[in-house]
Amino acid sequence: MKTYRLAIVPGDGIGHEIIPAALKVLEAAAKKFDFNLDYTFFDWGAGRYLKEGAFMPEDGLDTLKAFDAVFFGAVGLTEVDDTLPAKLYTFKVRTAFQQYVNFRPVKLFKGLESPLRNKTSKEIDFVVIRENNEGEFVQSGAFFRPESPEGLATDTSIFTRKGIERVAHFAFKLAQKRRKKVTNVTKSNTLIHSLKYWDAVISEVGEQYPDVKLEKMYIDNASANFILHPEYFDVILTTNLFGDILSDLGGGIMGSLGLGGSGNINPEKNFPSMFEPIHGSAPDIAGKGIANPVGTIWSGAILLEHLGETAAAGQIVDAIETVFQQGVKTIDLGGTARTEEFAAGVIKALNA
Repeated sequence: MKTYRLAIVPGDGIGHEIIPAALKVLEAAAKKFDFNLDYTFFDWGAGRYLKEGAFMPEDGLDTLKAFDAVFFGAVGLTEVDDTLPAKLYTFKVRTAFQQYVNFRPVKLFKGLESPLRNKTSKEIDFVVIRENNEGEFVQSGAFFRPESPEGLATDTSIFTRKGIERVAHFAFKLAQKRRKKVTNVTKSNTLIHSLKYWDAVISEVGEQYPDVKLEKMYIDNASANFILHPEYFDVILTTNLFGDILSDLGGGIMGSLGLGGSGNINPEKNFPSMFEPIHGSAPDIAGKGIANPVGTIWSGAILLEHLGETAAAGQIVDAIETVFQQGVKTIDLGGTARTEEFAAGVIKALNA
């Protein structure tokens, strides 16, 4: 029997509710599919920062290296500068562990209605592949005399051939397993150096996948088509910033940000990958037991798929859909189900 070692980082806010709920689902899947989960909890996040001045210990990354994957809730508290969580935890892990693929599926579950009129689960089913280590989020910049009338600030985006090629190969290989279409979402008509280069390298990679159709779409047009024609998309390949925005928009057309799961993936498995819901820590509802656990449960399914437990992952997603088809909805979706109640429903459907 296989055993997978998981580092569990609930983080802050609702992370302490959605992670335990999702873990119960993963445990049920492990029992059904005959594998073990061995996990260790870490109290890292903004709460730790308030107490000790750091989101994680100095040797935190070395500690995480020993695990097969990291299961993460959300990070951030209102009392902590909101520029710090990404810098001192999320980006730090993603970069150190070369998690250059941010995998964010968008799927309208049967049993739910999208905010988009007349769009069904057939039209809303795609994946956003966001470059996760470079681009606009490298935080290379500075303030120059910010208090003066001539003050200015800079942020420099960085795009490398290696960085573009590796995420592009992942996207094309994924498309080969789906509907064989990649949409490069870009803005190279105005960012005429960085994203012109991005486009060119993606086109070169695309030539190695003649069975996959490659289309280019500017970010403004893509944003409109998320609303008007989500059926246009299969695999979206885009930059760090654009992917961050589009994947939240994807959560919106699914019905709630609470539904979105994601993986920060190191495809080569040289380092552990990290899996987390797309939403934040929502401290305003923390402790009330009403947070939507679906994004976290789905992230757990993506984690299992990454580890090779594809059957278990698929059945977890099917079980989520079954619960929705039974008419059970969380409060953010207009229902009454609480966090633990919904997770229990998923476990029941999984074991049916």
